[in-house]
Amino acid sequence: MPNKQHQVKEAMGRAPKGHFVVYVGGEMKRFVVPTSYLKHPLFQQLLEKAAEEYGFHNKKGILLPCDETTFQRLVSFLG
Repeated sequence: MPNKQHQVKEAMGRAPKGHFVVYVGGEMKRFVVPTSYLKHPLFQQLLEKAAEEYGFHNKKGILLPCDETTFQRLVSFLG
C-alpha cells in the first residue's frame, strides 16, 4: 500500500503545495501527483513522450500519453 504522501489523488481545484496535475487517457482523467515523481527516470520518460506527442504549449495542462491502467501501475511502482 502506498505511503499517503505518495498517493495519487483525483481532485478538483488547485493542486496542493508539492504536487502537480496531470491528465491521463482518452477521457483526460485528472490526477494530482507529488512533485517527487519528477525525479524518477520512468516518470521523466513519460513526460518526454508527452512533450513529443503534445508539445510544451498545451493549454489543457500536462497530458500523459498512456491509458489510465498503465498510469496506475506506474504510480504504484513509484509509490
